Amino acid sequence: MPTLTHSIGRPITRVGTRRAAALGAAAASVALLAACAPGARAGSGDPAPEADAAASGYPLILDNCGTEVTFEQAPERVVTIKSSTLELLLALGLDDRVVGAAFTDGPAPDELADAAAGIEILSDRVPSQEVTLAAEPDLVFAGWESNLTAEGAGDRGTLEQLGVHTYVAPAACQGEGYRPDPLTFEGVFAGFEEAGEIFGVTDAAADLVEEQRAALEAIEPSDAGLTALWYSSGDDQPFVGAGIGAPQMIMEAAGLENVVGDVQDSWTSLSWEAVVDANPDVIVLVDAAWNTADSKIERLETNPATAAMPAVQQGRYVIVDFPATEAGVRNVDAVASIVEQLGAL
Repeated sequence: MPTLTHSIGRPITRVGTRRAAALGAAAASVALLAACAPGARAGSGDPAPEADAAASGYPLILDNCGTEVTFEQAPERVVTIKSSTLELLLALGLDDRVVGAAFTDGPAPDELADAAAGIEILSDRVPSQEVTLAAEPDLVFAGWESNLTAEGAGDRGTLEQLGVHTYVAPAACQGEGYRPDPLTFEGVFAGFEEAGEIFGVTDAAADLVEEQRAALEAIEPSDAGLTALWYSSGDDQPFVGAGIGAPQMIMEAAGLENVVGDVQDSWTSLSWEAVVDANPDVIVLVDAAWNTADSKIERLETNPATAAMPAVQQGRYVIVDFPATEAGVRNVDAVASIVEQLGAL
């Protein structure tokens, strides 16, 4: 049995086709959808399904955040949770396979807006299992592990029993041995490539990675030696980007030194006193519809402690859209935007 090592570092084992068990009405619905998929062949002149699957790289078994997921063929009906997962599928040209999206963090970027226009938004937050199953997906593609719980879209075991696969963006895995430490652009790109394998669009994934890697290499990071605080949210206590997640990855690529880069976490909470003591040269503000950059500026400028900070007094802010703050197709653009804003300060 051949075993391939994926670039993310998890073993991918290709095995013979498994017979699916009868799993009730929900599973029967998914099976009917799968029978209509491009990978299903019929007629005496067509190759046997097993031979066709082997030629196309299926079945594909992945160890995803510690959960084994088997894809007998490319998913055809996908529910995405979070902007990062939706935008990756749009960037891979898979908008026709997305039957619903949920918990999006804002509108899609301009280059993906047309593809996103026809996609149904199932929920502004994490959808319930009932709402998720009503879309009749064969895959739920989640941006966070916490999206897949009994209180959310459904726990992974239950959904699998109902014939619905689940997959979490690898950059969001939290378990020991699965969590990126630290998150890197190569790790993000490896996630794009794994999605290409799952959906049978490896060429599109390779093109996306090549384009993003070239764009990243073309960026000239700031050489001013500036320190920075990544201010994500929080009033009484700021929630900030720490040393191993997307904020650190983006700031480092832009040439900024994270004032809390020694904290082994993706995000962390600080006191305002600690922010004042750190005295960053620049403050990166996350702009979200529910917590805008303008509201953060007002908070910084009206808080007597932070109002005296040179970065606040001189308005040394750079702004990043919230969807760019999680591992995904916007990260490289976020680096370029920060570098451009630093040049204008």
